[in-house]
Amino acid sequence: MTFPSTADTDLGELTLTRVFDAPRERVFRAFIEPEQLARFWSPVGTSLPLDRITIDPRPGGAFETVMVADADGTEYPMSATFLDVVEPEKIAFTVAGAGLVSTMTFSEVDGKTELLVHQTNVQAMFRTPEAVAGLNSSFDRLVEHLAQSA
Repeated sequence: MTFPSTADTDLGELTLTRVFDAPRERVFRAFIEPEQLARFWSPVGTSLPLDRITIDPRPGGAFETVMVADADGTEYPMSATFLDVVEPEKIAFTVAGAGLVSTMTFSEVDGKTELLVHQTNVQAMFRTPEAVAGLNSSFDRLVEHLAQSA
């Protein structure tokens, strides 16, 4: 996944909401523990090797991943910096070179977790229905992971 420079003029916002049948502490931890993130943080057709994940969950800390296409081994590196980490309520990070800012808010709703993902400075190719479906497939994997680790 190649992110453009901040000179890209077709930038916008993206907001997704998903409810998970698990306590918010569990859902939150899944995003900051590499062993858990490796199980779901990539769209169907890709994988996220554990040894290609760096997570230092504090403001200024590194958040780096390399997704690998299952079909041909193409690598998609992502390098970000955490802006805010408030356990178990919020994770915010900015993607290096892209200006994209992603904020995830975790709310408890009737014993479940509502995850609100709000992104700004998102280039058009990441706002398409196909790109959103890819992100949602990662959340589908998270549903499976949470069920298996219950």
